[in-house]
Amino acid sequence: MDIPHTASPSPSPDDRPTPSPPPSPRHSPRHSRRGFLALTAAGAATALGALPAFTASAAPLRPTESPSLSPADAARNQLWWGAPGDAGSMIEQGLPVGNGRLGALASNDPAAELLLLTDATLWTGGLNDTLQSDGQFPYGRDDFGSFTLLAELKVSLPDHDLGRVHNYRRTLDLAQGLVTTSYDLAGVGYRRQIFASRPDDAIVLYFSQRGGGTYTGTITLAGTHGESTGANSARRYASFGASFANGLKYGAAVTAHSGTGTVRVHGTSITFSGCQDLTVVVSGGTNYAPDAAAGFRNPSLEPERLARTKVLDAAGHSASSLLRTHVADFRAVFGQFDIDLGTSSAAQRALDTWERVRARDRDGVPDPELEAAYLQFGRYLMISGSRGSLPLNLQGPWLDGNDPDWMSDYHTDINIQMNYWLADRAGLSDCFDAFADYCLAQLSSWTDVTQRLFNSPANRYRNSSGRVAGWTVAISTNPYGGGGWWWHPAGNAWLCQNLFEHYEYTQDRAYLGKIYPLLKGAVEFWEARLLATTVTDASGAPREVLIADSDWSPEHGPLDAKGITYAQELVWNLFDNYRAATETLGRDTGYGRTVDRLRERLYLPGVSPKTGWLEEWMSPDNLGETTHRHLSPLVGLFPGDRIRPDGSTPKEIVDGATALLDARGMNSFGWANAWRGLCWARLKDAEKAYQLVVNNLKPSVNGGNGSAMNLFDIYEVEQGRGIFQIDANFGTAAAITEMLVYSRPGHVELLPALPAAWAASGSVSGVGVRGGFVADVSWRNGKVTRATLTSVGGRGTTLVSGGITREISLKPGESVTLRNLG
Repeated sequence: MDIPHTASPSPSPDDRPTPSPPPSPRHSPRHSRRGFLALTAAGAATALGALPAFTASAAPLRPTESPSLSPADAARNQLWWGAPGDAGSMIEQGLPVGNGRLGALASNDPAAELLLLTDATLWTGGLNDTLQSDGQFPYGRDDFGSFTLLAELKVSLPDHDLGRVHNYRRTLDLAQGLVTTSYDLAGVGYRRQIFASRPDDAIVLYFSQRGGGTYTGTITLAGTHGESTGANSARRYASFGASFANGLKYGAAVTAHSGTGTVRVHGTSITFSGCQDLTVVVSGGTNYAPDAAAGFRNPSLEPERLARTKVLDAAGHSASSLLRTHVADFRAVFGQFDIDLGTSSAAQRALDTWERVRARDRDGVPDPELEAAYLQFGRYLMISGSRGSLPLNLQGPWLDGNDPDWMSDYHTDINIQMNYWLADRAGLSDCFDAFADYCLAQLSSWTDVTQRLFNSPANRYRNSSGRVAGWTVAISTNPYGGGGWWWHPAGNAWLCQNLFEHYEYTQDRAYLGKIYPLLKGAVEFWEARLLATTVTDASGAPREVLIADSDWSPEHGPLDAKGITYAQELVWNLFDNYRAATETLGRDTGYGRTVDRLRERLYLPGVSPKTGWLEEWMSPDNLGETTHRHLSPLVGLFPGDRIRPDGSTPKEIVDGATALLDARGMNSFGWANAWRGLCWARLKDAEKAYQLVVNNLKPSVNGGNGSAMNLFDIYEVEQGRGIFQIDANFGTAAAITEMLVYSRPGHVELLPALPAAWAASGSVSGVGVRGGFVADVSWRNGKVTRATLTSVGGRGTTLVSGGITREISLKPGESVTLRNLG
């Protein structure tokens, strides 16, 4: 039922940019999970390499019927709290919303709603292509740059002081992308809903009530970089616009309307009085463009004017229409996957989310519904933070200030890769596009900077051969083709591993053709970098091998070691994937065979006779920290799968990898625990993998490692100070999925690491399978009772479950269902 309202005036012609064409079909809502994953090659070709920025867009389709879930169905994927967030602790207590580009943290305070707004492209800095005296990159907020806040939106309701309200509750609806706050005051029930709409490219706040109450208060929009806000009384909006020293323009706007009462501009604020309902719409963005040739700018775009257009257009529709449009879009993506890890107790269900997290840690009693909700929270963050803009950075589109640690950048030695391990595994393949599009947009700059600067005489990682080709990256990257901190030679291979693995899930040849230049450029870099050396085999015979030039095993040990396991494994994987790409595409097949011969000559690590561990360096000695957070020498176990515990890898190598993983320990930072959990899942140690999931669910106290009140993962950078780092939220969710389904091309194993806590009964549907399939699995008493495998492009694979092996042959679109597998 639509909520009566008075529409705001339409934008005048000077505020209405020319609409762009409708979105690509690949990014339109799809209500079928199968259809969502069966991507067309033409759609992929249209989407990739044409990353949309903050632009004008055609009016979205408006559903005529409500797509909202019933209260009972919605409750399955809801988190809730009995208190609002503290304005001084928004990163730990604010609730996140986002439309894939525009993000916000909401406080949900009855008297003082605060939203901290971001646009994923609001970055200072630039190309940063002047090296320091040591041959490495500067790494500051002005040269390299930093992700920053766009604005603060405040809605003040002086008569709704928290001390006067009763029955307060705020809810995060993961399945519908909706934050709801409800409370009673003076016999009236008040409710506000906040959502970030991708179709309308705006954030909407809708205030309603039952019982004859009204709202009176003030709306203010303020920039966070010293901007001046202006307002238009006739058209009832407030806005600001400005630019950074790097030339990036940005702006934001807000408007409000009500079906009753009075809404007017007062100074630079919007005031409202006697309103039985109130709709507030805010939007903003920048003139960033994913085009290196244009300096990553769209000079014709005026962000403040476009923001005004967007909010006034959206405000021309009822709040219920805006909500229906948003929910239809969000549910079409979220609904591609579902999970049930078992039933929690009535006592656990009665607790709010924060009390539930604390009880799980205090009592040590499994809470399977909470653990499933943690995975779904990761998916919610992915949908909210990675659709149609830049990829997820260290914090995603959620900040509480303009000085995030590590600039909230793109770290290429685990963090951005971990951000995207979840997408294909958990029914969110389209969310991966932001990562691929980013790499494609940066490629020309990465190539130019590499070929001009990598062999600088001051760079300790330069190629001894004197040759340089292709591209690589620094440990930190920004949206302007720039690198920060140190060179990261193997970073190109790791980025390419993620990129190629997405192809393995989707079997999208058009996509593979798009990323092919990235793969080939990385291969060319390594062909120029590898060194030939002679090693002695166990038999005592000499053998010539290829090794990586001087490097650092992230992030510890010597800075100039050759042949580090980290690089050897990643390059082995890169060369193997490149050969497969040339064969699939029928391009450069001769060069592909040459590269494969290089792969066969690569040195691969052995087991140290001193430690019994897989060697991290070409030495039997441990040259770093035993319990270091990074698992760099284990990239061949995960995310790679050259090391397998299925008999195809020599037992001493598997045992050495297991011993090294064991030595690294079970307690670290959130992302490090997630990586450990994924590795233990690969080794089929269910209880250790589960314990690492549980470790990340423990409550963060006084900035300590663990989960914040809002479930953001907190990283303790120093005693008493913790920061939000989003990769753990995705990595832990990926670990849960990996415990239930493991796959590589031609092989899928069901329940490889099912812990006792989830063994009684459960199900998961929509799990991506490498090789081009989707799996639905149900189990009871630790055994698979039903499994359905659907092809989204794959044709054959081997399915393993409970000691039973089945050969599966399908055509794209076909499914097969098996029962009682062990």
